[in-house]
Amino acid sequence: MNREVIDTIPVFWTEAPGPLEAILMFGCGARDETMRTLGVTHLVEHLAMSTLPRLHHDHNASVDLALTQFTCSGRPEQVVEFLARVCEALTALPVERIEQESGVLAAEDGRVADPQTGELLSHRYGVQGLGLAAYRGPGADRIPLDAVRETVTRYFHAGNAALVLTGPPPAGLRLPLPAGERPDRGPAQTALHTGPSWRQEDVPGPGLALHGDLNDPALLLAVKVLAHRLRETVRHQHGLSYDVDSSAVFAGPGHGERTICLDAREGQEQRVTELLWREALRLARDGVTEDELAEELEGAREAWNDPRSTAYELGEAAADLLLGDDYQDAATRLDTLAGVTPGQVRQALADALRTALLVVPCDTEVDLVQPDGIGLPRYLCGQGVELPAGGQVFRPPLADRLRYSGARKARLVVDDAGVWVRQPDGEVHHVPFDEVVGVEMRGPGRVVFGRSTCFVPVVPELFANLGPAVRAIDARVPAHLIYAASAFRPAD
Repeated sequence: MNREVIDTIPVFWTEAPGPLEAILMFGCGARDETMRTLGVTHLVEHLAMSTLPRLHHDHNASVDLALTQFTCSGRPEQVVEFLARVCEALTALPVERIEQESGVLAAEDGRVADPQTGELLSHRYGVQGLGLAAYRGPGADRIPLDAVRETVTRYFHAGNAALVLTGPPPAGLRLPLPAGERPDRGPAQTALHTGPSWRQEDVPGPGLALHGDLNDPALLLAVKVLAHRLRETVRHQHGLSYDVDSSAVFAGPGHGERTICLDAREGQEQRVTELLWREALRLARDGVTEDELAEELEGAREAWNDPRSTAYELGEAAADLLLGDDYQDAATRLDTLAGVTPGQVRQALADALRTALLVVPCDTEVDLVQPDGIGLPRYLCGQGVELPAGGQVFRPPLADRLRYSGARKARLVVDDAGVWVRQPDGEVHHVPFDEVVGVEMRGPGRVVFGRSTCFVPVVPELFANLGPAVRAIDARVPAHLIYAASAFRPAD
């Protein structure tokens, strides 16, 4: 792997067969946004790409949780032109196209993570940083222009960029980006919920998140073996699932989530969840075999030594530089994996299960136990919350109270500290004003979103005479967190 510097930007390159591939990478993504500005990085990417003329070679761009990437492949002169045009567009972003590109984003409805991973991250971190993966935010048409400009200034500059090439830098290559300092993200994101617990969400199948050191080879092998065992049991033996996917989510140097997510045949969600948890407990108790470790090592060797992995390896090195992690080449990683013992794998998973978060589809009930025999607790965001004694109290409309017994139990309370709602089933949810991440205007009503994933609907469909409640919310929540509902989405 070679490394050069062009226009102060680090360039990673290696000779590889095929057309020249390029990835211009920036160390920013959805995790650097807020609930109020969610989607702003994707909007910046779309605005930049909208300036390109019709091109007759492969090119694309993408945004995930941590990175924004502009990619192309073709003849050297095509790559040179593409990169120069992208840099020029980011330097003079066509903000007059925000309305059109907001509509394109609404049609795309892209997400930075699959549903299970998104909900697991939200459960772990709340509605901030990585936890934003589960949310769509206010909508691209509600992102403030100031947020677009601030995002470009803070992240899309030479100090936060790296370039990957599958060949030597071509003649004439320039990367005309403004200078800047790499953002200081501070310490790794702190988890709100350490686990273990399970919860219901709108997902197609169960998902498991284990918090730990992403550079720990024993934990990597444990998850790989667990995923393979699940394919053999859930898919091949029982025919209950098609996809078993394992992935890693970077939270900070030496810190993140290992996830395993499965889909489930309709009506078999509970069974698939039980098999997932059973196999995880069995591996943590009994460990793995030497043959299983040898199989995973051979798979890693085949993948990491494949000539087609060149762009991947270059991208890993560039990403690690931008995100402050330590890159290890394939040979070093393979040597490390080869030294892992079955006992280390078993212990790594046993330790990680203490952090386990499990998400299951709505209406799926499970009765699971932890390795020590204690039941796996269900997490409810309103657990243990009671309505306050004081504050302004609002009830459902009289007609609803006369028709439905549940409506007679429902209450909305607003005081100086925040908002509470007691649902017809008796469950109470609370959002303190100092934890509000967004307030969506729904006609005369409001929906208040909290950092802990709780939200409180303050809408006339549910409660009567809400004027004082709405005025209290608007007075106590910073104005920049209050926004109109997106014109591209029907109200839920």
